[in-house]
Amino acid sequence: MDCNRLKAELAERKRSNKELAAFLKTKENTVSRWCTNKSQPSLATLFRIAEFLGVSPGILLSEPIGERQI
Repeated sequence: MDCNRLKAELAERKRSNKELAAFLKTKENTVSRWCTNKSQPSLATLFRIAEFLGVSPGILLSEPIGERQI
């Protein structure tokens, strides 16, 4: 199950993994692992990614907040 929509949001906004990695001062392969859902960014990093993309942090989650099954 995918936990985030980072890859889709980067593509939609025509931004690259390399640009995000530079913004976060992290490695491109780290961003790549997030984009493929092999690992997940920390909550603090998720908020920084949302800032980079100009979106609400909730947009980066696979399911909209409030529609998740418990």
